[in-house]
Amino acid sequence: MARIDTTFAELKSKNQPALITFITAGDPNLETTVPLMHALVSAGADIVELGVPFSDPMADGPVIQQASERALSQGVGTNDVLNLVREFRKDNDTTPIVLMGYLNPIEIMGYESFSAALAEAGADGIIVVDMPPEEGAELSDILRQHNISQVFLLAPTSTADRIQLICKQASGFIYYVSLRGVTGASHVDAAEVESRLDVIKSASKVPVGVGFGIDSPAAAADIARFADAVIVGSALVRIVADNATDLDQLIDKATAFIESLSNAVKHARDVESIAT
Repeated sequence: MARIDTTFAELKSKNQPALITFITAGDPNLETTVPLMHALVSAGADIVELGVPFSDPMADGPVIQQASERALSQGVGTNDVLNLVREFRKDNDTTPIVLMGYLNPIEIMGYESFSAALAEAGADGIIVVDMPPEEGAELSDILRQHNISQVFLLAPTSTADRIQLICKQASGFIYYVSLRGVTGASHVDAAEVESRLDVIKSASKVPVGVGFGIDSPAAAADIARFADAVIVGSALVRIVADNATDLDQLIDKATAFIESLSNAVKHARDVESIAT
């Protein structure tokens, strides 16, 4: 059973959603990334999402764009990201790792070479932001051959037909973008998100996670009541940026933040459980 599937199954048995944390590979530097990944897991992250630095992002807000710029300024590329996954796997063979990036670096490497390298490094999934499912059959087939989950995005503007298509093709989980905008935008309307997730989950054979705009334990708990996963990125990347010159302080602050989110997420359904 794949790591992503195992993680969600174990959490479902406890009536708990997953906490997925995003950081950009190589930010603030390559040496910090793997220790930070381990610290996030120790603090309660169930899945680690690792951003592949890219020069022309379309879904990322300023915070994550700047993280990519910091990594790119140090020459961090796709092979460096894969090496980070390999390094992480030396001490952790259970926590799923999902890469998030854009199509151009994959095209340069080639679908087969990229997919094989992902599997060899120990990655479990990939989000390719600018690869629509209508055009991605070849990549999807090759990823599937290497047991790599392809995680697709859905948004508040997704049509009924698009929801059906992605629910049919997705593996691992579906990433629901909670806001009309880029990463780091503010204020998530939990009631609206819950209504949309009811529709998506009725059609999906895989878990559905929610991200964009979740920046506090309270916001995470609101989403954790009904989502299969809570995804936190910009708020964590901001901590990395603010403490980039002090590794110990960065780890301490990131750990404290993720611990607070994990506690909120894991106990968000306690009242419901007692009530039923």
